[in-house]
Amino acid sequence: MKCKRCRGPAEVQIRQHSSAFCRPCFIIYFHRQVERAIHKQRMFTPEEEVLVAVSGGKDSLALWDALQTLGYRTVGLHLALGIGAYSTDSTARTEAFAQARGLQLVTVRLEEEGHAVPTLAAFTNRPACAACGMAKRYYFDKLAFERGFSVLATGHNLDDEAARLLGNVLHWQVDHLAKQHPILAPTHERFVRKVKPLYRLSEYETAVYAFVRRIDYVVDECPNSVGATQLVYKDALNRLEAAMPGTKQNFVQEFLRVGQPRFASAFDGPPRSCARCGMPSFGEVCSFCNLLREVEDKRARRAAARPR
Repeated sequence: MKCKRCRGPAEVQIRQHSSAFCRPCFIIYFHRQVERAIHKQRMFTPEEEVLVAVSGGKDSLALWDALQTLGYRTVGLHLALGIGAYSTDSTARTEAFAQARGLQLVTVRLEEEGHAVPTLAAFTNRPACAACGMAKRYYFDKLAFERGFSVLATGHNLDDEAARLLGNVLHWQVDHLAKQHPILAPTHERFVRKVKPLYRLSEYETAVYAFVRRIDYVVDECPNSVGATQLVYKDALNRLEAAMPGTKQNFVQEFLRVGQPRFASAFDGPPRSCARCGMPSFGEVCSFCNLLREVEDKRARRAAARPR
């Protein structure tokens, strides 16, 4: 098997493209896929400073590495979620990555904010993944706005997008389908542009890139993800991909080409400002503030019930 680019011995096979690469050419291929995504979707320009959400996993660290190597101006944003040893390890690897490369990293510890994910889940009887997703979305938006960024990049890859699309189609979540796109334009003065530069690249490709670039990342899945429906969708898509290479890519690309424009009209109108925190909200109070209000109420009730 020969490298598609230099015709030397290949080490990495990309079945959905019927191609293979040696290690140096694979890095070039990976960078070109990222550049193509940025340029095709007009995600951002070299003049803009990009806030990159980094978890300590392979996808977000691979994204940060690629953007920095390509010459974009970046700052990392890491949320320490307070999920025991998993979060401790994630934060340590993220900080080590930034320090080794001389990159600027903003770390926010939700436990210090009183909003650790296990606390939010326990006080509200919500699944940990639901509380986690809500907290991350809120803090990403809030911190990007407060620190003056115009664009926030996340490490969602092709597998993530395909699994999300499958779930939205199976349940015909029209409002979610309307918003599923590699770039989400701001609809409120406190929203920033959200982009997904890895949407053309599979999870396998980001793992290979991290390995070739010697990126030390958290290998273990979050302990709260056990039984998550997203993993069920990914497993189903992996089976289809094994039998028919290119299935995920065609599914996502054809949706973006044909399907998404048809759902765009179902996009909710512009949000109002949350009466409590000022962040965007489709109700009087945003979903995260509603979550915090539940936590505060239950804490108050427990305190009142304690014997004096």
